[in-house]
Amino acid sequence: MRKLRGVLQRSHPYPGRLIAVEGIDGSGKSTQLLLLERWLIAQGYRVHFTEWNSSLLVRRSMKRGKKKDLLTPTTFSLLHAVDFADRLTYQIVPPLKAGMIVLADRYVYTAFARDVARGVHPEWVREVYGFAPRPDLTFYFRVPIEVSLQRLLTGRTKLKYHEAGMDVGLATDPVDSYRLFQSRVLDNYDKVTGEFGLRVIDATADIPTQQKTVRREVERMLQQYDGPRTEKQIDGRRRREAQ
Repeated sequence: MRKLRGVLQRSHPYPGRLIAVEGIDGSGKSTQLLLLERWLIAQGYRVHFTEWNSSLLVRRSMKRGKKKDLLTPTTFSLLHAVDFADRLTYQIVPPLKAGMIVLADRYVYTAFARDVARGVHPEWVREVYGFAPRPDLTFYFRVPIEVSLQRLLTGRTKLKYHEAGMDVGLATDPVDSYRLFQSRVLDNYDKVTGEFGLRVIDATADIPTQQKTVRREVERMLQQYDGPRTEKQIDGRRRREAQ
């Protein structure tokens, strides 16, 4: 596949920082992002959180389409693109303009992996998201299919319909369908990682080890960042500098 010019090649022009996490379901990425958020806040940084498929603008349409199985792979992809565009406008760009750190639980790379796994052409998906700015840092939590499956089934009795890729028609059994569908997603993530330079985290490692790696990368990225901090942290820094 040829690399499209301009897709995620431009950095955002804002004083804030954008950090995204990616991974298949059951990778533990959301847990790691939550821990990172708590740590950044404790360090005095001003943080804003946003997640995939959370825009009120399309939530009702998405829910109705899923429930009645009305979504083709293309309409599924377009609804997610509308969701992202809405969140970019109202939840991502404003805090970046204010100099805040934005934490995104999934970014456009999710579409590059999932939509293509559903049969949408990879170049078409990239063109749809051509307006998206590149994050300052993106982590990809890589986990084997069987590990992710075990984690998901530990907390609940069955897999979700679209999570298992049942809409694609790969298998009649949800577990078998999950293995086949998420294997496609995993392959696409590996391609995306090489194409866009995502930071790979071994998601089979224990939670503290993963978080230590994440914080180390974030600290390195924030070395040239001078965004807003809480008054408590500013006062503490001034006292240290005066000593």
